[in-house]
Parts: sequence; structure tokens; C-alpha cells
Amino acid sequence: MRHIAIIGSGPAGYYTAEAAQKHWGDDARIDIFDMLPVPFGLIRTGVAPDHQSIKSVSRRFEKTNLTENVRFVGNVTVGEDISVSELQEMYDAVVLATGAPRDRELGLPGEELGNIFGSAAFVGWYNGHPHFAKLAPDLSGRHAVVIGMGNVALDVARILAKTPREFDGADIVQHALHALDASNIQTITIVGRRGPHQIMMTPKELGELMHLERASPMVDPADLPDEAEDALLEPGLRKSVRHLRDFAAIPASIHGETPVTIEFDMFASPIVFHGDGVVREIELEETRVEAGRAIGTGRTYRIKADMVVSCIGYRTSPIPDVPFDERAGRFANDEGRILNGLYAVGWARRGPSGTIGTNRPDGYSVVEKIAEDIESGALGNGGKRGRKAFDEFAAAKGLDIVTFRDWKKIEEAEEAAGRAGAPREKFVDIAAMIAAKEQ
Repeated sequence: MRHIAIIGSGPAGYYTAEAAQKHWGDDARIDIFDMLPVPFGLIRTGVAPDHQSIKSVSRRFEKTNLTENVRFVGNVTVGEDISVSELQEMYDAVVLATGAPRDRELGLPGEELGNIFGSAAFVGWYNGHPHFAKLAPDLSGRHAVVIGMGNVALDVARILAKTPREFDGADIVQHALHALDASNIQTITIVGRRGPHQIMMTPKELGELMHLERASPMVDPADLPDEAEDALLEPGLRKSVRHLRDFAAIPASIHGETPVTIEFDMFASPIVFHGDGVVREIELEETRVEAGRAIGTGRTYRIKADMVVSCIGYRTSPIPDVPFDERAGRFANDEGRILNGLYAVGWARRGPSGTIGTNRPDGYSVVEKIAEDIESGALGNGGKRGRKAFDEFAAAKGLDIVTFRDWKKIEEAEEAAGRAGAPREKFVDIAAMIAAKEQ
């Protein structure tokens, strides 16, 4: 029997469990740990609440968890409740699938001003992550700025622009829905250092901006390159650029009719935040693109900003005694191997890149490496006790473990509490989650 511990219950963790299950079948026992009492990681707290079809992948992971040899172990923080080295003593292999839950900092003067948020915090706020439920962004100003040219920036801009009615069928939490309903924001500026041919936004997400009830997207035609150059782009990016061209063609009269405008400010790099305790303006430097890189021109200007959300990427959280690559913001690893018997997968391995589906081949790849190390004798001849050893440890420590059966009780309570048309109303407090499993 082989015993495997996976730290993190997001896509990378579950795809790894699925791969291990397929490789060893009933000869493996796989425990999936999470610091929260609820599973599925960024599918629950990162995917936009109005993108329910993307969240449906959790049904696949549920099937994995409903088998005898896979167990969810929630409400356990590795590095605090139990160390990685202690887990290594219990399990044949330990896989870190912790994702990248921390925001990358811009490192700019004034970044400490109020009403400036990273996307992990802001997205966590409207998705009901317990760590960010009390964020309380001030939406009373007229000007919001979103920094970044990827899909997360689009998600943030779209959520800020929507009417309450447009959230029908979404699992956005009530505190965010109420705050957005009272919002005074009129202009949402999406700032990017480079131009249309370097955006990371996908066509589907860009196209959604054309169908908002009270908002219209705006692109300066001067920012668009010669249309003939689009033919050199890969198909997905070409479609995205076509959307930008469509935005640029929207008549000014349309913008005058919509109460919210989503402006794309490209070839612009933030350099300073200005304010009086809270942010009021951003100073930007005009850029040009050379060999795909943004180069500052020295010309600067300011735009109004009553709130800022920075969507420039994420970093993995270090764990004591695990080698960490500070520059890359992930665990130091060689194609998934960190130390003997210790592995990384997903964003914890490669950094915050790719889609949910990208984690599937990643999970299968790390299981292949574990199998290679077992066959080579690098992981010993077995004999470790896995979950039996952990259960004894947890009992001695008084840990309140949340199982998948417990999670189903929490989920049932969330679904029962959902407003009309919503799939659920998430608990945003860990104590409330724990109480729900006791019902």
C-alpha cells in the first residue's frame, strides 16, 4: 500500500489525486489536505461568481473524493497544525498543491494608501473567502482603476460594472452584492504596460463586455496597430484584438448613454500612487513596446483613481523548511521534485500560469515521477502508515478535521440559504462552516 498526502484541494490537488488513483488503484491511500473546511480551492474562491459553467469541474473532483481510497482532510493548516516533515514521516510521498494565494506587489510609492487592493484579496472578497470577507472596499468614488491585462483584470472590471440583476444565477456573496448595488463608480480604467498584441485576455471574456446592461467598453483607436499586423497573431489573440477593434468603433453617443464606461488605457505603466490617506490618483508613464517588452518613454500623466485593484499575478505562500524560490514566487523544484519524497504541482510548481485544465497534465506528470522514485527505491520499501498515523496525530493534537461528508453538510446548508436564482450563499466565516457540519 502506498500512502500519499496532497496539500491543497484545488484543481492541481484533485487532478493529482485522480492520477494517483488511476495509477495505483486500490493499492493507494490518498489524503487531500486543506486549511479551509471546504474543498476545491480557486474553483470556489477564484473563478468569477458569474462563470458557473467553469465551476462545474468540481463535479469531476467530487467523484474522485467519493471513492474509498481518497479522503478530504479540511481545516488543517500544514506548517502550523502539522509540519511537512511530520507528514513525510507518515506518508510515502507529499505533494504541495497549495497554489499561489498571495498577491504580487507592485512595489511602487504610495502602494500603502487606502482602497488599493490586490486581486487575490478583492476577488476573495466578492467570492466569500473567509480571509477576505471583511475587506470592505469603498465604492463611493466615481473612478476605479484595474491594473493588468489578463482575464482576472477583466473579471474585476466586469463585476464592478454589473447590475444586481446581472448576477442572477451567480454565487456572489451577499455582502459584495449589496456593496456593488450601492456603488457610485462611473469609470473603470483597465491599465496595461503593453499594447493590444500583448494582452493575455481571452476572446470569450473580452466579448462579455459588449453585453453588459449599464456599461460600454472603450478603446482609443490610436492604440491599435495596423490591422494587417493582426494576421501574424495566433488565432485566439487575433480574436481578442478583433474585440478591441470593435470596442474602438463604438460611437461616443453610446458611451454617453451608459452610466459606466470601461476604458482601456494601454501603453501605460503605473509609477506612483497619490492620495491623502486613501488613493486619489495614479501617475502613469507612457511606454512603447520593443521586442515584446514595455519601455518607459519618460512622459508621464495622471488619472483619477478612487479605488485600485492590482491584477498583476500571484505568489505561492512559503512553508517552513521547504525550499522556496523568492524570485519566481513558488517552491524551488526540478520539474516537480523538491526534495526526496516531496513534490510540487500546479501553480506551486510552475507559478501562476495556465488554466484550470493545465493542471491535469501537471498532476499526471508528478504522479509519474512519484512512481519512478518508488520503482527506483528512492522512497524506500513502503511500511509507512499514512492516514492511520495522521489520525492518531490529529486526535492527540485535538484537530477538528472536516471530511468530505462534513463538507456535503456545509454545502447543503449553503444551497438552502441561497437567494432566489442563486446556487448557494457561501459561508464566509470558518466558525459558521464548522457549525454547519455539526447540524
